[in-house]
Amino acid sequence: MAEANQAAAPIKDERVREMSPLRKALIRPELGAICGTIVVFLFFLAIARDSGMFAPEGIINWGTVAAQFAIIAVGACLLMIAGEFDLSVGSMIGFSGIVIALMTVQWGFPAWFGILVAFALALAIGALNGFLVIRTGLPSFIVTLAFLYILRGLTIFISITTTRKTIIGGVREASEGDPIAWLFGGKVFNGLFVWLADLGIVDTFVAGPKAGQPVVEGIPMLMIWALALIVFGHLLLTRTKFGNWIFASGGDAQAARYVGVPVNRVKISMFMFSAFCATVFATCQVMEFGSAAADRGLLKEFEAIISVVIGGALLTGGYGSVIGAALGALIFGVVQQGLFFAGVESSLFRVFLGVILLLAVILNTYIRRMITGER
Repeated sequence: MAEANQAAAPIKDERVREMSPLRKALIRPELGAICGTIVVFLFFLAIARDSGMFAPEGIINWGTVAAQFAIIAVGACLLMIAGEFDLSVGSMIGFSGIVIALMTVQWGFPAWFGILVAFALALAIGALNGFLVIRTGLPSFIVTLAFLYILRGLTIFISITTTRKTIIGGVREASEGDPIAWLFGGKVFNGLFVWLADLGIVDTFVAGPKAGQPVVEGIPMLMIWALALIVFGHLLLTRTKFGNWIFASGGDAQAARYVGVPVNRVKISMFMFSAFCATVFATCQVMEFGSAAADRGLLKEFEAIISVVIGGALLTGGYGSVIGAALGALIFGVVQQGLFFAGVESSLFRVFLGVILLLAVILNTYIRRMITGER
């Protein structure tokens, strides 16, 4: 009987090194972002608690900013895990916004048609980025840097030659009642906030045409899009075969090809998804402000990459987490608006970006060495 039990026991492979629970926790991509989120919230709870930052209207304020970062960070995260970069994200935001404004305001097309055209063009440009990276063998940094300038210049040129200006207004009026436009610029759970206002939890306007109405009308669709993309990206990455392909493509593309992973298709798909996320951001922004500007999205590509790096992704590819990227975006949103609530000079936000990026890269380098066993 003892011999049978001994035979049934699993045989340990001496080539496999056992990993302690602590080590497993330390190499999680989200670890740094989780710690950073806790520290940031504790900091602003201490210095800005009485400023209204954590009241419902304050939460909507910094939550909306964090959602903006999160939308583009999800696309950047999956692409970076696949081993590539997209520096054209910021220019894509401005380009897509101008396309929607021209289609709806200048040329009189329905808003839904202008939005669909913007998404179609963005996906085509994303596919072109991926195709050029695959076919030429050039680093994606160079290819997308070129498209950063191409798209920005083309956006300004089209805007000026058609309207003689770089800011096009009237989008809100042109898209009023449009169901597709509402998906990007509407608000949900309006009744909930009316009920909270009746209970005294949410403040109401005391004067003007909105007197008696809650100061928070509802949750912007921008935040719903951010949550939807985070959930989609996380499930795609962790629960599907395609997610394994993304990791394999970024970890070792040649080895992945040897085992049948369609690396080229994966990378092109991720470039397209990055462009899709940028266009979601642009559409929400156009519908929120009721206008489009040719210079919108400036530096957003770097903010997306920083969010992903804070979230634990390696710059070398093959390692990262959508949840971590989302937490990185949340840190950005809380800090940017928290400085305002705390009465601190807003220019210090850029200082924070530089410091947190440096710390995140140092931490990620240490984690990479732990994973690979490098000295």
